[in-house]
Amino acid sequence: MPLRNLRIAPPVSDEVRAALAALRAELRLPPMFPPDVLDEARAAAQELAPGGAWDTRRDAAEGRQDHRDVELVTIDPPGSLDLDQAVHVASSGDGYVVRYAIADLATFVAPGGAVDREVHRRGVTVYGPDTRTPLHPPALSEGAASLLPGQDRPAVLWTIGLDSHGEITSASVVRAVVRSRERLTYGEAQSALDDGTAPEPLQLLADVGRLRQERERARGGVSLDVPEQEVVPRGDGSFGLEFRRTLPVEGWNAQISLLTGIVAARMMREAGVGILRTLPAADPRDVARLRRTAAALGIDWPEHVEYPDLLPRLESRRPAHAAFLNEATSLFRGAGYLAFGVPADGTEGGEVVALPADARHAAIGAEYAHVTAPLRRLVDRYATEICLAHAAGREVPGWVLEALPGLPATMAAAGRTASAFERACVDVVEAALLGGRVGQRFDAVVVDVDERDGADRGQVVLRDPAVRARVDGAALPLGERAKVTLAEASVTGRTVRFTLP
Repeated sequence: MPLRNLRIAPPVSDEVRAALAALRAELRLPPMFPPDVLDEARAAAQELAPGGAWDTRRDAAEGRQDHRDVELVTIDPPGSLDLDQAVHVASSGDGYVVRYAIADLATFVAPGGAVDREVHRRGVTVYGPDTRTPLHPPALSEGAASLLPGQDRPAVLWTIGLDSHGEITSASVVRAVVRSRERLTYGEAQSALDDGTAPEPLQLLADVGRLRQERERARGGVSLDVPEQEVVPRGDGSFGLEFRRTLPVEGWNAQISLLTGIVAARMMREAGVGILRTLPAADPRDVARLRRTAAALGIDWPEHVEYPDLLPRLESRRPAHAAFLNEATSLFRGAGYLAFGVPADGTEGGEVVALPADARHAAIGAEYAHVTAPLRRLVDRYATEICLAHAAGREVPGWVLEALPGLPATMAAAGRTASAFERACVDVVEAALLGGRVGQRFDAVVVDVDERDGADRGQVVLRDPAVRARVDGAALPLGERAKVTLAEASVTGRTVRFTLP
């Protein structure tokens, strides 16, 4: 599920900083790694990647192939050091060859060790508007396991063949040693594509990205270009809300990750064991609520136009459209993980979970697995090991099969914590945005009403600034425009509340 990308431009007020710190403590987000975890991570980093020079004598013993000749690049936000993926795209004459290198965490993390136990406790990297709570210690996530440029790194290398229409024709995955050539930001990659200076692999990535977007639409899938929101201080002491435009290359790059996840799901189905990422179709009530949000933001969404057909008309650089795309993440509720081919209760004699005939992810329009972000997501390490074993004709490692039944619950708990943190961060940010404006009136649309008996509350979306918050009032006019009054905006209480007389 895509999350809101929130950031607060410095300087961050003491009140906001304290509210975010209190929120992390409330949700028990670990502030640091225990000493034994740090020690084990540092030892693994020093042993397996000394000085950034890979020990080729170890390759034969591990069955690791040398693919340092592939001119991979990473494409990430500015300042990123936890680099999970590096990509190279070539022409095959009548199609394309996509090579996608993924950080090989299983090389560094010993099953059952201190790092392994800690990442199972965390589950995911949790991102906040001011900082992040990483899944792995920095010695790994920003050092030895990260695909930093100019460094030999152990990786899992996917090679995927596509025809001229972007359809999958072949796929393989092996352990490899790779060397990324360059760390590009999205802005640098887009500028090179726009001014014609991009090297051929980057131009081909754009071609493949467009083709895969077409295939996605044909499958009935939907990708959201969720823009980054930034709360910026103004000279008068107030705050403003700005949106960073989503660049086309971000969508094309994301399609490479989705492509790999689709291939991984196919491999696991063939293997008869694995773990898929699933998502049911959107709840009609959420779609109706989103239509009301569109009305609040002045976005024309005709009744005969389906949601997937609306998205190409939106531009993330426009504040109202950006706000709508943020709200559209509500359609991605109910995502989960399905482990199959192993006993549900994890016991040796338990009933084995069968994979349904159709276990697709509704937003992607295909069966899909998480395998491309192991630095930031626990489950990817396990799904990747299953694919490697299947591709090599080997048995899936015992430590993977042992953990598989419990992974959906572990990831669900981590996801709930991350979502709760995200929602509360939005409340903090919006309270900071509206601070000092209590008593002012705003144009809004009532997008949701609590249907419980006697409840006189609901949700409104303002047009400017694009805020969604609670509203109290009798007989709230669902779906209609209204003038609402800001009754409360508390950063410390993480509360924004309006009233409708």
